[in-house]
Amino acid sequence: MTETKPVICYKCQKELVPTKTYLSYLGHSFSADILKCPECGEVYIPEELAKSRIAEVEMQLEDK
Repeated sequence: MTETKPVICYKCQKELVPTKTYLSYLGHSFSADILKCPECGEVYIPEELAKSRIAEVEMQLEDK
């Protein structure tokens, strides 16, 4: 079992929490659980998510 270090908001120094977040691209919206600062609302999109699900949705929408 691997433990991951918490991601901390640079601005508020608060631990980011997974939050259902709505994203939009080319007029279409989709949701994903993304780490978000509970104080300022800044989100952190990890590289894995950007290269997988978000890239997949972008390609599907651009092909339409």
